[in-house]
Amino acid sequence: MPDITPAELHQRQQAGETPTIIDVRETWEHEEGRIPGAQNIPLNSLPDKLDDLDELKDQEVIVHCKGGGRSASAKAYLSQQGFTNVRNLEGGFQAYTAAGI
Repeated sequence: MPDITPAELHQRQQAGETPTIIDVRETWEHEEGRIPGAQNIPLNSLPDKLDDLDELKDQEVIVHCKGGGRSASAKAYLSQQGFTNVRNLEGGFQAYTAAGI
């Protein structure tokens, strides 16, 4: 699945869509600033949360971190676990906020 740009995500949110967004940053990072609607599951906790996410295996899931590296790992991991529609937010939270969103 292709990644998603901050502008595309913001446009969808403005249109009333509520995509599933998982913030794989550490909890303290999430508390300092977050994308509206994002749930925080730190990357190292992702394996422990797979059962909770099982219903999302065939749905779009957008993952993000600070700059895109950790979320790229999360995308690869979730894809290996059978998730079929995982997208990484290009540039992560930094790009989302830098775009003035």
